[in-house]
Amino acid sequence: MREESLSDVLLGWYDRNGRELPWRVRDPDAMPDPYRVWLSEIMLQQTVAATVRPYFERFIKLWPTIRDLASADDDRVMSEWAGLGYYARARRLLECARVVAFEMEGRFPRDRAALESLPGIGSYTAAAIRAIAFDEPAAVVDGNVKRVMARMHLIQGEPASTAKLVSERATAMTPRQRPGDYAQAIMDLGATVCRPRNPRCDSCPWEASCLARQEGVQDRIPERRRRTGKPLRTGTAYVARRDDGAWLLERRPDGGLLGGTLGWPSSGWDGRRRGPPCSADWRSLDDEVRHVFTHFDLRMEVKVARLPDGASVPDGMFIRSELFDPESLPSLMRKAYAAALPFLRRNGETAAEG
Repeated sequence: MREESLSDVLLGWYDRNGRELPWRVRDPDAMPDPYRVWLSEIMLQQTVAATVRPYFERFIKLWPTIRDLASADDDRVMSEWAGLGYYARARRLLECARVVAFEMEGRFPRDRAALESLPGIGSYTAAAIRAIAFDEPAAVVDGNVKRVMARMHLIQGEPASTAKLVSERATAMTPRQRPGDYAQAIMDLGATVCRPRNPRCDSCPWEASCLARQEGVQDRIPERRRRTGKPLRTGTAYVARRDDGAWLLERRPDGGLLGGTLGWPSSGWDGRRRGPPCSADWRSLDDEVRHVFTHFDLRMEVKVARLPDGASVPDGMFIRSELFDPESLPSLMRKAYAAALPFLRRNGETAAEG
């Protein structure tokens, strides 16, 4: 089957089976808003659509235009991002919004080089914006597309060694007609049919043309990277509250893990070696916090203390009880808070107070 025909077949399948997602426009006469396309693509990096949906909907409600987001308070944006992980994305999100809003009159460029010059936009995200927002014939090659291409063309070998060939095949198959819909269609195909395990070949519109299916090796392509055990790191988090109810928090450095977020003072797990943030009767909890990062596993001890009214800490800040929202913390820090709650309850605190 000619590749033009393959794209037509896939687009017909997409028209009937495409996922309904809040950042998509299914009206053929309407063009997507580049702001919504960009926002969704940044959120979707390393994150599945089901997780992203409520975050995207909340962001759009709070900041319906890129100028709204560019004018937003950094802390509020980081707070709303909490739970999505990879916090450097949120910092670059704001940087990019401000460049586009204040230096580009609120308009995303269509040119590939201009898009890739913006903070947080690499070759994949630039291609997605060009294809979906501007209907340019740009090949969008994410993990789903790589898997579909490898199976369709029987490309064997580890992904790192076959990346160039996969990209070439994806580019060759990208049509000039409806390239934005095609990009979303092939991503949907990979996410819902051509899955990493147990692909649903009987439901695939490309089944008859898939070389891996013809050879019966679709479950073994692409070749899975050999897993190595993650290193284990340890550290300590210090959860403290003053007698007036204020919580001791710190702003993490912009660079590195959980960069730019608020959290409990901590040590060891992120390369910073230091003791408690202040002198106090620090009590170690019986239970440790466990957390999984991309490149390592973490086990963190939690220590809890009460501080007197008026206490101050040079490298920390106290947040009044009525302004403290544990849900705005990164998930690691929320785990430490949850671990500390039983101790606080036993010592006269309640969850409602925090």
